[in-house]
Amino acid sequence: MAPTPTEVDQKAINTIRLLAADMTAKANSGHPGAPMGLAPVAHTLWQYVMKFNSKNPNWFARDRFVLSNGHACALQYSMLYLYGYDYSLNDLEHFRKIGSKTPGHPERELPGIEVTTGPLGQGISNAVGLAIAEKHLAATFNKPDHKIIDNYTYAILGDGCLMEGVSHEAMAVAGHLQLGKLIAIYDDNHITIDGDTKIAFTEDVRKRVASYGWHILEVERGNTDVTEIYNAIEEAKKVDDKPTMICVKTIIGYGSFNQGTHGVHGSPLKADDIAHMKKEWGFNPEESFAVPKEVADLAKSRQEQGVKFEAQWNEEFKAYAAKYPNEAAELSRRIKGELPAGWEKSLPVYKPTDSAVASRKLSQLVLDDINSALPELVSGSADLTGSNLTNWKDVVSFQPPSTKLGDYSGRYMHYGVREHGMVAIMNGMDAYGGIIAAGGTFLNFVSYAAGAVRLSALSGHGIIIIATHDSIGLGEDGPTHQPIETLAHFRATPNVMVWRPADGNETSAAYKVAVESRHTPSILALSRQNLPQLEGSSIEKASKGAYVLNEDVTDPELIIASTGSEVYIARDAAALLAKQGKKVRVVSVPDFYTFDGQSEEYKLSVFPDGVPALSVEVMSAFGWDKYTHEHFNLDHFGASGPFQDIYNALEFTPEGIAKRGIATIDYYKGKAVNSRVHNAFKYLSQRGPGPFEPSH
Repeated sequence: MAPTPTEVDQKAINTIRLLAADMTAKANSGHPGAPMGLAPVAHTLWQYVMKFNSKNPNWFARDRFVLSNGHACALQYSMLYLYGYDYSLNDLEHFRKIGSKTPGHPERELPGIEVTTGPLGQGISNAVGLAIAEKHLAATFNKPDHKIIDNYTYAILGDGCLMEGVSHEAMAVAGHLQLGKLIAIYDDNHITIDGDTKIAFTEDVRKRVASYGWHILEVERGNTDVTEIYNAIEEAKKVDDKPTMICVKTIIGYGSFNQGTHGVHGSPLKADDIAHMKKEWGFNPEESFAVPKEVADLAKSRQEQGVKFEAQWNEEFKAYAAKYPNEAAELSRRIKGELPAGWEKSLPVYKPTDSAVASRKLSQLVLDDINSALPELVSGSADLTGSNLTNWKDVVSFQPPSTKLGDYSGRYMHYGVREHGMVAIMNGMDAYGGIIAAGGTFLNFVSYAAGAVRLSALSGHGIIIIATHDSIGLGEDGPTHQPIETLAHFRATPNVMVWRPADGNETSAAYKVAVESRHTPSILALSRQNLPQLEGSSIEKASKGAYVLNEDVTDPELIIASTGSEVYIARDAAALLAKQGKKVRVVSVPDFYTFDGQSEEYKLSVFPDGVPALSVEVMSAFGWDKYTHEHFNLDHFGASGPFQDIYNALEFTPEGIAKRGIATIDYYKGKAVNSRVHNAFKYLSQRGPGPFEPSH
C-alpha cells in the first residue's frame, strides 16, 4: 500500500536535508543542493521501497542502489547512517577528510556502496550492468517454483549524467534488452554548475530516452509528495519489458535562501542560511548533525524489516537447495566468488612445433576450451565479434526472448558500437557478483572506454577486455586504428594488467591470471597477424609477467626484452647476433603489472646487474625505462599498408633489431651497468597494499 506520510516522514526528510547541509558546511566543500532536493526520493526508497539488510550489506538478494550523480553523496552517506549501515555521526562529521568512510564521491569498498561513482554517466551505466546480471542469473538459476534471484536496480541520475555520452550508450543497450527491473530516477532540477540547463541542454530528454525503449513516468511534486514518488515506483514495477525513467521535478537546495540556483550546487551553504532552515523546520539552529529520536526510530523499523527480508530469503534458498541441489551449490560458489576447482586445466598448451596462429585466434581457442569449465564467464563484443573472436561454438546470445535472437540465460553480449558503454556495463555486471565479464574491441578503441577502465581499476572490478588488432601489425587500416600510446596509458594506470602475449602459452597464461585476479581488470592486447609458438615459453613462466625465453644463454652481453608480436623477431635477432659471437638473452614481458609484483630476487634473475637491456616494441617507449636502458620503439603514428611492409620499413626485423643490439653492446662496453629493476622494486616496497590486494 502507498504510504500515508506523517509528520515523522517530513521530519525525516528535513533531517536528511540538514545532514547534507551540515556535512558540506563542516567540510567547507561539497554539493549540498542535490541531496536537499532529492531527500524525499531517498526517504521513499529506503523507508518504503528497497529490500536490504544493513546488518549484512552484501546479502546477495538485496535490491541494488546506485547514485549516478555521485557528487550528491552526502545524501547517500546520510541514508546509510540512518538505516544502520556501519557509519557513525562521526563519519558524517568527517565528510571529505583523509581516511574517512565519507569521501568526496562514493567508493565501492565502503559499506553499502555498490559501485564507485563520480564521473557522471558511469553510475547509470553500471546500473545497466547490475540489471543485466540480475536478469542473466535469474534466467540461469530460477525455477518456476522458486524465484531465488529477484531484485530491482534503482539509480538516481542527474542532468550531467544524461549529457555524458556513456549514458546514451548504456541506456540504449538497456532499452534494447528490455531490462524491466531497472528503475532510474531523474533528478529534474534544471541546474548544473554553470547555471540553468537552458544554456547547453535543451533536447527533449524524455523523448530521447523513450526512443531507446524506456518507459517514462512523471512526478510533479518531487519536493514534498512521498506518496506520488512511491506510486510512480510501483507503476514502474508493473512494466516488465522496459526499463523505467521516473522524471522527478525537484528544486535544488530546497529550503535554502538560494534554492533553485547553481549557487547551491557545488558550494556549502552559509551559516545563516542553515540556521534559517533549521528554525523553519523545527530544529535547534545551534545544533549540528541532529537526528530526532522519532526519525531514528522510524529508520530502525525498516532495519528490522531488512533482517526479516534476508531471513525469508534464506528459508527460500534452503527449500530451493533441497529440490535443486546442483543449482544451489553452483550459485553458492558464485556468490562466494570462488572459481571452479581445476578450471585452469582446460587452458590449451602449445609446443614449438605447433602452427603459427594470431593471438586473437589463440584467445578464441582459450574461450572454446574454458567456457564450459567457467560457466560464470559472459563474453561479448562492441560489434566486432568476427574480428575480436570473442565468442565460442554454440554460444547463446543474451537477448530478450521476444526477439528470438537468444534468451536471458545466454552468455554472449552484443554491445553494438559502444566501447565506453560496454566497459561501464561490464563493471556493473562484475559489481553484482556471480559473473566474470569479458568484452572485446580493437585495442585502439579501448581509449574510447578509458573513463570506465579507470573506474574498473579504482573499484577493483576483475573484468577482462579482449583488445585485438593491437599494433601496426593490423596493417592496411592505418594510423587511425594502430595504437602507439595506448599500452603506455593503461600500463601507467594503477591496478590494471595489460597483457600482450607472444604465443599460445602466453595467451593461456594471460587468461589464467586475469580470471584468478578478481579485483584487478585485465586488458589483453592481441595480434591480427600470425605468431609462431615459441620454444621456451610456458603458462607457468608467462604467469610471472616476464621470463627468460632462451635460458640456455649464460653470461649474456645483452638482454633484448620484448612483448607480443615482436618477441619472435627479437628471438631471430638474437640468433643473428649469436652468429657474430654475441651472447644475447631474450626476455618476454607479457605483463608489466604482474612482473612488478614478483620478488626482487626473481626480477634480478631476469634482468641481472651488469647487462645492458634493450626494449623492442612497436609502441611508445614510455614505461620501459624501469626495465631497459635503451629502447627500439615508436614515437610517431603508424602507416597504412600490408603489416610486413610496415615492419620492414620501420626496421622491426631481425636485422634492424640486431643492428641496434650491437650499438647497445658497444655503447655499454667497459661501463658499470646496474639493473633497472632495483629502482622499480624500491618504489614497490614503499607503496602500501592497495585496497583490493589480498594483504589488505
